[in-house]
This record gives sequence, C-alpha cells and structure tokens, in this order.
Amino acid sequence: MRLFLSLFTVLSIHLLANNVNTCQSCHPIISNEFQQSFHKKSTVKEDAVHKAIWDRHPAKAKGNYKCAKCHTPNASKENQQHQGITCISCHTITGIEEHAKANKNIYETKDKTLYSAEKEMEDKKVVYKEKSSWLGLVKETTGSPYHDIDYRNKIFYTGKICMGCHSHKKNGKGFDVCRTDMAEVKDEKTNCISCHMPKVQGSATTIRESKTHAFHGFAGVRNNPKMLAKYVDISYKKSENGFNITVENKAPHNLLTHPLRVVQLKTTLKRDGKKEALKTETFVKVIGTEGKPSMPWLATEIVKDNMIKGNEKRDIAFDTKLQSGDEIEATLGFYIVNPKAVKKLGLQEHKKLSSFTVLKSSYFRVK
Repeated sequence: MRLFLSLFTVLSIHLLANNVNTCQSCHPIISNEFQQSFHKKSTVKEDAVHKAIWDRHPAKAKGNYKCAKCHTPNASKENQQHQGITCISCHTITGIEEHAKANKNIYETKDKTLYSAEKEMEDKKVVYKEKSSWLGLVKETTGSPYHDIDYRNKIFYTGKICMGCHSHKKNGKGFDVCRTDMAEVKDEKTNCISCHMPKVQGSATTIRESKTHAFHGFAGVRNNPKMLAKYVDISYKKSENGFNITVENKAPHNLLTHPLRVVQLKTTLKRDGKKEALKTETFVKVIGTEGKPSMPWLATEIVKDNMIKGNEKRDIAFDTKLQSGDEIEATLGFYIVNPKAVKKLGLQEHKKLSSFTVLKSSYFRVK
C-alpha cells in the first residue's frame, strides 16, 4: 500500500506539471476559474493576439519561439507553443532574478514542493502525514497527498511573484516594449495579487474547507474586467464655461499597460428627453519608430503616450454649458486591440478584440 501511494504521488506530480486536470481533483473551483484565464490561454493556439504578433515575428521562420519563457514556461520542446502557463508554472517559483532586458523566474527543483500564500500561515510548511488510531481503523491526514505546500515565500504575499514576466521587456534595440512600474509596491494590501486575484466565495480546496479563495481567473481586460472597476473613479464638477469629468486611476500602474490597448471616455448629455453624444476622449500608449507605430521588435520610441498613469487623476474639460435638470452619463471603457491595428494584424474576425468593453459608467444630474 505504501509503495502504491509513493508511486501514485510521484506520478501525480509529473501529471501536475503538465495537466491542470490533476489539480482539479482537490481544487475544482480554482481549476474551473483557471480554465477561463489568459494564463491558461497564453499560447499561440489559444490567444489570437499573441498568434497574430508571433506570425509576423522574423524569429518564427527560424523556429525560435522567443516567447516561451513566459507564455509556455513548462511546455516540452515538442509542444512548446501549445501548452500555456500551468498551475506548476506559478506555484514553483522561488524567486525573481532582476535583469535589464527582462526578469527571470527561478523555479523549485525539488519534487512535491509548491508555494502559496495564506494569512496566518506565513511561517509554515505543510507536508502530507498519515496518523492512525483505534488500531488502524481510523486514519487522519494532514496536507495533500499530491504535494507539500510552503507558505513561507514572501514574494507570494507582496505580488513580486508576478514580476518575472510582468515587470518589463526590452526588445533587441534596447527599447522598453512594455513596462509595469510596480517597483515601489511592496506591501501585502495593494499589489498584483490583491487586485487581480481578489478573494471570492468558495473553498480553495476540498481537503480543507475555506469560505473564500484567491480568484484564479486573473481579472484583467481579457477576463472579468468588472472586478477591476473598483480601482477607477469617475466624478463630475460644473465649471463656469461647462463642466469637467475626472477619471481617477487608483492602480499603481498605467490604467492599461499593453501597447495595443486603447482606453476611451464616452460622455453623453441628456436634456429634455434628448440625448447628445459629446466628445470622446482617447487614451493610448503607442510604440514605434520614426514617429509611426511599428511591431514591438522594431520599436525604438514612444510615438504617443497620454495613457492615464498610476495613481493619477485626469481632468477632461467640456465646453458645453449645462442647465438645471441635465443628465450626464460618463462611460469609461477599452478596446483590447487598437481599432487602427486590427486589420493590419488580421484580427477582423475576432469581434471581441475590436469591440468597446465598458469598464465603468457613472451618472450625474445637474442641479
């Protein structure tokens, strides 16, 4: 029996590294959330945007998949472009090496050792144990038969665990293709995990019941953006010549960080039962070369950047004079892919990518 259990455990860990279904047996809620996440869908097979960019990359002709380090970290050479980030990808990270071009994840090499975060468990490591009583008729167990779980790794509490892939990336020309300015975020209350993996209802595991768990769908523009709406405030103030709409970004980084994204504020005035669309304000960060947008590997400069920065309040002035009883609707939303780039990338059939998604709407009545 012990030999069978040992073989079962080793086999389970091997499967765990390559198949999220193994995790499903003890973590059904988390696993179902993960299936919808863009960690799971990070490959050229499941992410149309990633595929569109990679299809145009000069390294593709050489068979040199440069994105594997973050997009398919546990995939074998045979299927390196078809297996995305897995549970094991994140839960075996022991530390982050910081480099000028891009950071690097350092992974645990011991079998059966996974890392996680849990309040009031910060100084503990839980290993699987069996305890028999009543002459072996009753058995009590602690931990998981699939793996040990170490709660002592601080990067799982501060959000630094995400910085191996989500910190920055320089192209071959030394230009920052993307950068998430999170260097000053070191606390456990506000960081990548607290915002993008908020506590939601449901037990993290069937082995030990809990009321809540960290959301493993990873809230973002591609999945559950409404979860992030609370980090944006929209306010209104009447002025002498019109009014102002203020958008406050409570996140410590740009409102959207990917250079393909576009944010828009759409404002409508309702007066005497008639609606009038006022100006649309657009926020982008465009990278390129010689003053024009370009593919990331060619970019050498920021062509345009009026994206709302981290912890910034942005005022947008309107010169429409208001009357008592007027109603104003301000809607902040985004495009996953800049509408100007959709055709160039061959993404016309993917309507969701080029559709306006509402992040938050606010309504104001003029007194």
